[in-house]
Amino acid sequence: MNERGRPQRNIFMTDHKNINIKNKRATFDYEIIEDWTAGIVLTGTEIKSLRLGKASLVDSYCFFSGGELFLRGLNISLYHWGTYNNHQPKRDRKLLLNRKELVKLERASQDVGLTIVALRLFINERGLAKVVIGLARGRKSYDKREYIKEKDAKREIERLHR
Repeated sequence: MNERGRPQRNIFMTDHKNINIKNKRATFDYEIIEDWTAGIVLTGTEIKSLRLGKASLVDSYCFFSGGELFLRGLNISLYHWGTYNNHQPKRDRKLLLNRKELVKLERASQDVGLTIVALRLFINERGLAKVVIGLARGRKSYDKREYIKEKDAKREIERLHR
C-alpha cells in the first residue's frame, strides 16, 4: 500500500495492453495475402521479457516441421533478473493454430513465391502472447517504389483534409 492507501503497482511490469510489437519491414518487403492470429509457446523468462517490450520481429518467418508451425528469427531479449534460468534469445518457437488452419497454411506456403511472415506480436486481454502471421508474396523493387508513392499520396491527402 502506498501513502494514499491504494495497492502499490509493480514498476517492472507494464500493462499488457501496451505491448504491440510490429514488423514494419514485412509490410514493405511483402504483399500480405491473408493473415491469422496464432498463440505462441513461451517459457517463463520469455513472457516476462516480452511484457517489458523487449522483442524484435525483424527477419522472422515461419516454417513447418513435423506438421507443426514454428517461428524462426524472433528475438526476445534476455530477462535481466533471469539468472541461470534465462532463455535463448533467438530459439525457434512453436505456434499454436487449429489443424484446419495449419493444413491450409501448409498447402499455401508450398506454392512458389509464397512465404509465412510474422507481422505483429501482442499480449491479449487475458495476458496471453499472440502473433499475427501472414501469408505473403515478395515484392519487386519497382513494386516497393510504387508502394512508397501510394503511401506518400495518402499522407498528403490526409494532410490537406485537416
